[in-house]
Amino acid sequence: MGTTRDTDVRTEGENGDRADRNGTGDAATRDAGDLGAAGAQLSTAPRDTVVPGSFGGTRTPGATGWLAWTGREVIGWARWIWRQLTSMRVALLLLFLLSLGAIPGSLIPQSGTDETKVADFLARHTTIGPLYEKLGLFHVYSSAWFSAIYILLFVSLIGCIVPRTWQFVGQLRGRPPRAPRLLTRLPAYTTWRTGAAPEEVREEALKLLKKRRFRAHLDGDAVAAEKGYLREVGNLAFHIALIVMLVAFAWGQLFKSEGNKLIVEGDGFANTLTQYDDFKSGSLFDTDDLEPFSFVLEDFEGTYEQTGPNKGTPRTYQAKVDYSVGADGKEQKKTVKVNEPLDIDDSKVYLTAHGYAPVVTVRDGKGDIVYRQAVPLLPLDSNVTSTGAIKVMDGYKDADGKREQLGFQAFFLPAYGGEGTAVVSQFPALLNPVLNLAAYHGDLGVDAGLPQSVYQLEKKNMKEFKDSKGKQLRENLKPGETMQLPNGAGSITFEKGVKEWANFQVTRQPGAGWALAGAFGAIFGLAASLFIQRRRVWVRAVTGPDGVTVVEMAGLGRSESAKVPEELGVLAGHLYDLAPGAPDTPDRPEKDTPDQPENEHPTPEPPAVPAEGAETK
Repeated sequence: MGTTRDTDVRTEGENGDRADRNGTGDAATRDAGDLGAAGAQLSTAPRDTVVPGSFGGTRTPGATGWLAWTGREVIGWARWIWRQLTSMRVALLLLFLLSLGAIPGSLIPQSGTDETKVADFLARHTTIGPLYEKLGLFHVYSSAWFSAIYILLFVSLIGCIVPRTWQFVGQLRGRPPRAPRLLTRLPAYTTWRTGAAPEEVREEALKLLKKRRFRAHLDGDAVAAEKGYLREVGNLAFHIALIVMLVAFAWGQLFKSEGNKLIVEGDGFANTLTQYDDFKSGSLFDTDDLEPFSFVLEDFEGTYEQTGPNKGTPRTYQAKVDYSVGADGKEQKKTVKVNEPLDIDDSKVYLTAHGYAPVVTVRDGKGDIVYRQAVPLLPLDSNVTSTGAIKVMDGYKDADGKREQLGFQAFFLPAYGGEGTAVVSQFPALLNPVLNLAAYHGDLGVDAGLPQSVYQLEKKNMKEFKDSKGKQLRENLKPGETMQLPNGAGSITFEKGVKEWANFQVTRQPGAGWALAGAFGAIFGLAASLFIQRRRVWVRAVTGPDGVTVVEMAGLGRSESAKVPEELGVLAGHLYDLAPGAPDTPDRPEKDTPDQPENEHPTPEPPAVPAEGAETK
């Protein structure tokens, strides 16, 4: 049976091993070299090298040879440092350091994002604030240490990919290595005897392996085949994708721009630097890179859940705009939603916030209109309770004709609950709008040249208006109602028809598409490198001592896996069907006796392949 022959072949290997252990020849060295060649280049990973300087002896160079010896030392150390830099462990360490370095960039205020928060942090933390500043923690992503990690990681990946790519190309152009002398030493192995000629077995094995998408060729008395090159393709693709992502992120940070603009219904916006409420950009950004476009906010539509646990949750949240591209562009209409921005070339216009802008009219002591405008107020909660300031800076005169400035602290409630309830909105929609105003007069401080928020009232040089009881003048106004200022100082009217505003964020992020492509490439490359196994198969067919063909099959994978023995078992089963086993020949006379049964030795079963890692000797 095939099992008996299998035992015979393994015994031959054992005898050879025993002779090697007894020191009877160079077979051990030769076999080790055979197995090493068979498993070589299953991966393109670089091999470790000896630390430079360990030459295995004491050197005493002469005066003339000292410079040459020192030069070799320097070159050796440079090669060793380069090998360490391009190793996988250093790349993983740099990735880990890059992740750690990004943590303070998320937790500590950054000067490129919000200078005000950085100044406030420095004012509140007089001890650690200067330390953070020296370490560059207020501008992490442009700091020297973060840039050094980033560049080293980039160089490490480049230095890893280039040689491995050339090595892999060389492997693709070459052929699978020849079969080892002792296939029994490989982790997956099987054998059987067949009546077919060795040439026929090798031809059938070659056809079978090529049909199974192996790269196979005849090499002497054996067929060598290899499969699973997509594993290395995936590995290289993963590293290349990481480089693409790093380049894309760096490009995006250097050339990015981001600005916000609050627009009231009926107002418009042109994409120029002076039109933004706030704007930040990368260090290499140029204002000429801004796409020429403009748009007008025609209407904002927001509807909300009326009842249930999700009461007040937006159902419709969208802005209708009319936009045009270029100086003479045709006007087009677009509905901008939260996750559906307006795309114009490389710029995207996102809808980020919404609020109300009550229209107020301020008159002086003579009844002349000195201020009429929709005033955007900032929401304080999910029910759009809003606050802000109304500032009358020019044109106002009191009853005595004295020039003065007016200021009103404003609270707006789109759904006021009525008298006796908290001064907060009960719902985000305009169900019962009320404008709460507190009046002041004096100097707003806008002429001092210092920056001032349009949503806050500077009361340092302002005086409160008093009512008839001597208390601060404060009233709740409904649409159409007017609050009279005392002593004929004028009035303020809450006009009917509350307008709404929307905040838009205009972003320009070059390289975002490349970063996304790199992310997908990294995922697919990593999946290929993890789930595809590179393996080799050898089929040897030779004539045995008794004239019967002996077939040996062995498989080798890059790592231990049950798939290699399983695949080898399937291949052996198919080849066994093409070259079926021959009956064993027991010890008996050379010629059978006439009365011997014709079918004394039945046809053997296909050979079994031991699991990888099982004893094969």
